[in-house]
Amino acid sequence: MTCPQGQVSRGWHGPYPTSSPTAAPLIVARFTKEQCQPCPVRTQCTTSRESARNAGSPPQELRDLQVRVRAEQQTPDWQARYAVRSGVEGTVNEFAHGHGMRRCRYRGQPKAHLQHVLTAIAVNIERLSGLPSTGEAPPPRPPTAFQDFLDHPPAEVLASRQRLTSAA
Repeated sequence: MTCPQGQVSRGWHGPYPTSSPTAAPLIVARFTKEQCQPCPVRTQCTTSRESARNAGSPPQELRDLQVRVRAEQQTPDWQARYAVRSGVEGTVNEFAHGHGMRRCRYRGQPKAHLQHVLTAIAVNIERLSGLPSTGEAPPPRPPTAFQDFLDHPPAEVLASRQRLTSAA
C-alpha cells in the first residue's frame, strides 16, 4: 500500500476478522515510525502521536467489487431504479416512526395484520386528502419549526441582535 506522500508500507498482515460476523475480513498494511514521524502531513493520516499509521483494506476481490459497484451507482439507469427504492424506504420509515408500526398493539398474526392494513388505509386516505383537485397547483408545504423561528424570531433574539449591531 502506498500513502498519499509516496511512502510504501513495509508489510501487511491478515486477513483479520472484523468485529461484525457479516463484515469482510481486513488486510492491514503497516507503516514504520521512520516513515511517518518526519512526514509534514502526518496529522491528516493518523491521530497517534508516537506510532505509525496502519491502514485496512478488504481483500482484492471485494475491493474490485466495491469499485465496480460505485462506478455503476453513477449511471442514470441505476439512479432511476434507486429513486423508486428511496420512495419505498420513505414510506417504510413513515410507518415505523410516524405510526408506531415497530410494535403491534395486538397479539396474534391475524390481529397484527389487521392493524397493518388499517394503518395503511389511514395513511392512503391522509395522502389522498392532501392532493389538489385536478388542474390546481399543489399547495405549498407548511414551513418547518426551524423556518418559522428564522422568519419570526422571539423578541429576546431580536434584542440581542440589536445589542450586537449597536456595539459594533
